[in-house]
Amino acid sequence: MSDLRELSVVRWRKYGKDRLYVTAPDERRMGWCDLATGVVTVDDDADRAAVEAAVAGWRAAVPEPAQQASPAPSTNAGVTVITESSVAAQEPVWNDLAERRAGQAAREQAIALKHAAPVRTFVARVLRVHTDERAWRIGADGEEMVAARLARLVKKDARWRALHAVPVGVNGSDIDHVVIGPGGVFTLNAKHHPGAKIWVAGTTFMVNGQKQPYLRNSRHEAARASRLLTAAAGVPVEAVGVVVPVGAADITIKKAPEGAHVVYRRAIGKWLERRPEVLDLEAIDRVFEAARRSTTWLG
Repeated sequence: MSDLRELSVVRWRKYGKDRLYVTAPDERRMGWCDLATGVVTVDDDADRAAVEAAVAGWRAAVPEPAQQASPAPSTNAGVTVITESSVAAQEPVWNDLAERRAGQAAREQAIALKHAAPVRTFVARVLRVHTDERAWRIGADGEEMVAARLARLVKKDARWRALHAVPVGVNGSDIDHVVIGPGGVFTLNAKHHPGAKIWVAGTTFMVNGQKQPYLRNSRHEAARASRLLTAAAGVPVEAVGVVVPVGAADITIKKAPEGAHVVYRRAIGKWLERRPEVLDLEAIDRVFEAARRSTTWLG
């Protein structure tokens, strides 16, 4: 049986269907579950136990939309008695985002699209046709390459922390990388454009002559992170947005970008390392502990 920790479980909702696809580490499809009926379908009966266990694990980890109200604390002669169990019941369940892999959200989308139309995906890959599946896959590759650079920084200076594929809100949005360290808090948006020419000036960001909203989006992403982390950590947090181009053949910064920074992938570690120190270790730990909780990012 495959190690359940290595299996990928992806939810796919489209055309009135709601399914979970279970994939092996080598991207081999093992099976899927119809969430409406609970029926599990497998390609190989030998995988059934692993697929059913992976589905059960997903159900246990993902809370249902409607949560039952926490039981009221007991009272005795007008005195409220708060027990350990009642406190635990009132604390929201959260997932540890430190366990998420770089590019996880984008990779899951690519796999779901591949499983939904395997033949069409195969033909598109052979013909090098630009599809949504390809865009998600290339995006995931870019995020993984940025994460590799961040890992070097963390290894060099343990005060730095990095979270990847941080889910925000309930509409499927995510922040590619949230980096916290002595230089502050940063939201990194990896943009993988192999062989492209990038031109930046003020509020304009162009890829092969086409304007892209990357600077605006990065600014909004950082502002949202600032608000959510401030509320969760209980201290003022000002996140800085950074667009990280990956794979570009040429990058020209005609004028300093406004609203966000633009730092090429190969330079991101050094750039972060050179930021003036604004957070001590206690503040870094406090913000990181808030950032790693999935419930922090629901607002």
